[in-house]
Amino acid sequence: MTMRTTFRDRIFLVLAIVLAYVGACSVQAFASTGGVAVPSSPAGPKAPAHGSAIATWFGPGFYGKQTACGQTMTPAIVGVANRTLPCGTLVKVNYQGHLLVVPVIDRGPYGHSGAQWDLTAEAARMLGIEETVRIATRIVGSTPNTPTLGAPPESAAAALTGGAISG
Repeated sequence: MTMRTTFRDRIFLVLAIVLAYVGACSVQAFASTGGVAVPSSPAGPKAPAHGSAIATWFGPGFYGKQTACGQTMTPAIVGVANRTLPCGTLVKVNYQGHLLVVPVIDRGPYGHSGAQWDLTAEAARMLGIEETVRIATRIVGSTPNTPTLGAPPESAAAALTGGAISG
């Protein structure tokens, strides 16, 4: 039995392949707090994964203070602290089906819980986190470190400098 493909079938197949490739290469969904375009990979064809790790969150005691990356902490800042990743590194966080891409905006955590990540209060809220938990993480890119990184955008121009994206 031979299978005949029509020109229309071939076009649909090529279109499906192109759409799958384009969808895999672009992550551009924005959260209500603003967003950044995520490059397809920070260091070549495969982005490094961090896997599963313990995360805490920080907030009220730090409001009004400056982060190690130069942002002023407010309740609206969406970001994460990590001891070694460069400021502006974009990290995809997965917690119980909630996904969020956040920039590294601070150093830490420095508590005794063994945590590798410290989420801002707003990032924790968006993920549904209220205590120390285990999260899955993956580095997905980087963005320039600016004083407004992680802040909700006030204009279209500010949306290009930082924030968070859910995806």
